[in-house]
Amino acid sequence: MGKDRINLIFQSLAEHNPNPKSELIAKNEYTFCIAVLLSAQATDLSVNKATRDLFQIASSPEAMIKLGVDELKKYIKTIGLYNSKASNIIALSKILVSQFDSKIPRTRDELEKLPGIGRKSANVILNALFSEDVIAVDTHVLRVSRRLGLTKSSNRFQVEQDLLRVIPRKFYKNASDWLVLHGRYICRAKAPRCNECFLRNLCFAGDNAVI
Repeated sequence: MGKDRINLIFQSLAEHNPNPKSELIAKNEYTFCIAVLLSAQATDLSVNKATRDLFQIASSPEAMIKLGVDELKKYIKTIGLYNSKASNIIALSKILVSQFDSKIPRTRDELEKLPGIGRKSANVILNALFSEDVIAVDTHVLRVSRRLGLTKSSNRFQVEQDLLRVIPRKFYKNASDWLVLHGRYICRAKAPRCNECFLRNLCFAGDNAVI
């Protein structure tokens, strides 16, 4: 795929959404981290519904630890894997208090050592909270990247590396959010809205689609 075509893709994404943001609702860096943890294998909408009341009473690691696992489960029971996520949240909160002065660490290695935080989640946090030029690959990014011909891989780590290689660095900061939102609302897994897609003429979906 030529550099000119890739530039056109991301210039078009930038024109249609100059300031993309995560749709997770949070009160501070800590609650954003918790929302990201909860969003694994769950929709942002379901996470926002569950955390609306939770974050009113537990918006810090100390408050979450005080709430405890059993009470926490009552707030997040509508989210998939809520039992393990509740345990991870409490364990993560204790680590933040004991090792990081209740702050969110700023390196991928430190983030990935936190319970419930993998590479994708760490990249989301680094990008959204600390403006790091990293690319987080979720199911939307994977699907859209393949359809656009930005990668041929189905391995998320390899897709991340491919995107870092082909996307101009000036687009790194917003690349993940652009691809996520495009995949969520236009380039959907089922019934993609191709007729409404402003990237239609730049898309290789015929050869690379994952439907």
